[in-house]
Amino acid sequence: MTPLDKPVRREVTINELAYTLTIDANGMKLVPKGKRKGLELSWTDLVSGDAALAAALQASVA
Repeated sequence: MTPLDKPVRREVTINELAYTLTIDANGMKLVPKGKRKGLELSWTDLVSGDAALAAALQASVA
């Protein structure tokens, strides 16, 4: 297995809008292409089941 020692960035299209997905050792981040702010999700939130709660909290702040 290859360790995730540096960020991996990929472009993904959702509903005809371009987003950048960054996956690193801490978690993942999805932002509209060309922007800096977006949704972040840590691996611990995902594994513990708090992913929906973390996403809802971030959406309420943004």
